Amino acid sequence: MEATSEFRPQQFDLIVFDWDGTLYDSTALIAGCIQAACADLGLPVPSRTEAAYVIGLGLHDALAHVAPTLDPARVPELGLRYRHHYFQRQHELSLFDGALALLATLRERHHWLAVATGKSRQGLNEALDNVALRGMFDATRTADETASKPHPQMLHELMRELGVEPERTLMIGDTTHDLQLAVNAGVHSVGVSYGAHEPEAFSDYPTRFVAHSVPELQHWLMQHA
Repeated sequence: MEATSEFRPQQFDLIVFDWDGTLYDSTALIAGCIQAACADLGLPVPSRTEAAYVIGLGLHDALAHVAPTLDPARVPELGLRYRHHYFQRQHELSLFDGALALLATLRERHHWLAVATGKSRQGLNEALDNVALRGMFDATRTADETASKPHPQMLHELMRELGVEPERTLMIGDTTHDLQLAVNAGVHSVGVSYGAHEPEAFSDYPTRFVAHSVPELQHWLMQHA
């Protein structure tokens, strides 16, 4: 990828996005599906905040966290109920307004773009198909093909694949799992407050910025990335 003098990344060669709640407006649906799955099995139904907290983790880890009284051998059963509810409604989901334009602009500026997500490979590929984004990202990692967040393996693999050093890498996400992932991998981070976690929790992490909307995120990236 050759950068011209007019469009060269200032600080970050690689920008890694979380998916759900960062680019994809799916927080409410995911939390609702977790609640419905717990109800199906007669488990205590977590609050919306409790269900949203686990977004970004791999599905098994997320469900085990929200259903601590469930026999671990039945977590896959809970996962099947979650998928049942999610797949019935996933057609309702879309990118946040402005996200597609943001990604296109970053590509014009010659950044590498990647995704690090708690989704499965099948789930991410289906989402990318739905929003016509195949080819937009240079690399992606999902929770079922590497370690779940906040283990740094996702970012380590992406940086190795694209040949980028940690100091030239930026992780963008809506949860503390994303921000801890960045810390664990030794990369910079930006939080977004319009997803799953309340931004007050971000103060414990060395984020470069917290964006309260996609346009605000784009403005910061154009100035500092």
